[in-house]
Formats: sequence, structure tokens, C-alpha cells
Amino acid sequence: MDFAAIVVLEILYMIAFLALISAGLAIVFGMMRVINLAHGEFVMLGGYATIAAAKHGINIYFAMLVISPVVVGIIGLIVERLIVRFLYGRMIDVMLATWGLSLLLIGLVTLIFGNTAVSVPAPIPGYQIGHYQMGGYNLFVIAVAALLMCAMWLVLRYTRVGLVARGTMQGAEVVAALGYNPSTVYMLTFTVGAALSGLAGGVMAPLTGLLPSVGGAYVAKAFITVITGGAAVIAGTLSTAALFGTVDQIVSFASTPVLGEIAMLALALVLLRLMPQGVTGQFFRNST
Repeated sequence: MDFAAIVVLEILYMIAFLALISAGLAIVFGMMRVINLAHGEFVMLGGYATIAAAKHGINIYFAMLVISPVVVGIIGLIVERLIVRFLYGRMIDVMLATWGLSLLLIGLVTLIFGNTAVSVPAPIPGYQIGHYQMGGYNLFVIAVAALLMCAMWLVLRYTRVGLVARGTMQGAEVVAALGYNPSTVYMLTFTVGAALSGLAGGVMAPLTGLLPSVGGAYVAKAFITVITGGAAVIAGTLSTAALFGTVDQIVSFASTPVLGEIAMLALALVLLRLMPQGVTGQFFRNST
């Protein structure tokens, strides 16, 4: 019974992890169709912002929940204004530009922080389940991911801001005729996506040591989660995060974490082969 509880908690944690690191990409790619290859570096920057703020005496929760998304959101705003806004509708050009940006960010972070791992202690102690020791901070990650998904759903579904953003992505001319500037909506949407990536990096920072190159691990998992999920931002991200998180942890417990990651990738390939429009394109066409 204790082992079953551990497995369930680890599955929930993996689902929360995938949802968190994919939320920003789901906004930018799922809504704007912008392939941001620097997404992993945005997550990485959120982690470094949290660690830097915590080492300067700032409360760890304020650092990860406020400072990280604000810092990375501002960086995303600058990137959108200087680079991305000139490349909308040019998929290959956006990919090349953001790939170059990712290399630039890795170089700058290496120059500032060095190429050795840095970390910050988890603010929540572990707890005991029978004979097993669990990380208490994992429960916090699960709670943050659940609240974030609920907040995104409410904003996109029931607010004017969400309605305008969704309308702009589906028909910019119609939204412009109603008095809204599509360029401003694109700018704000990209900024929010970057801020959510920074939030993910900040929340995940206490769990692992950070290196400037860690973004590559984040971007791969985020992309397979978002692309396999399909067009619906919330339903797609949650459905594939649940599928991949469950398969990854079950296979990891049965064998090794490496095989768990391989099983997750194999499942993504199968789903894309069977459902080219993604999971939501097949089952949740009217979802947000």
C-alpha cells in the first residue's frame, strides 16, 4: 500500500512537472504558432533568477513566484520587440532566430554564473510514507501546476483578455476591426508565455542543480507535450502531460528512468502517427 501511494505521488509530480514546463510553450506555440527554440533557456533563466534572488536574501517563494516570471517576462518582451515580431508567419526564420538566441543566452549565463552547477535548498522538508522517504517540495510543485492550469483556463475561457487573445490568433483582421491592435496582442501573448516559462524554471530550481545547458532537457519534453496535445492549450497540455507522466513513471519504477524517458518518446511518436492533429484534435475539438 505504501509503495502504491509513492507511485501515485510520483506520477502526479511528473504530470505537474510536464504541465509546468509546457505551459509557456503552449501559449506561444499553441496559440501563436511560433516555434520558440529558446523556450528551454527561458525556463533556465527562471531558475537562475530564483537562485540569484535567494542568495541575495530574498524570500524563496517570492523569488520563484514573482521575481522569476517578471524577469523572464521582461526578457521575452524584449525578444519579441527586437526579433520575433519581424518574423511572424515565417516558421523557419523564427526557428533559426530563436535557436541563435538560445545559444546566446547559454553563453551569457555561462559568462555570468560559470559552467558549474548551482542550486538552492528546497524550502519544504521531506516526509515519511511507511518505509519510504518523499520530498515534501514535490507536493508544492503539484499544487502550483494545478493552480496555474486552473488560472489559465479561467483567463482564456471567461475574461475579455483571453477572448481577445484567442480571437487574434484565429482572425487578426476581425479583432483589428473591433479596435484592438493585433501587434500589441501578439507582444503581450509572447510576454506571458515567457513569464510562464520563467515561473516553471523558478519553481523547479530547488529540485535540481542548474547548468547553463539545462534548457535542452526542458525544451525537448515541453515540445513533445505541446505538439502531441494539439491546438487546445489547456486540454492538450493536461491530456498529454497525464499520459506521458503516467507512462514515464510506471516504466521508470518497473525498470530505469532512462527507459521511462524512452517509453515517453515512443508514446509521443505513436500518438502523432495515429493522431496528426494531436490528442485534442481527435477527442476535444471544442476545448480551450
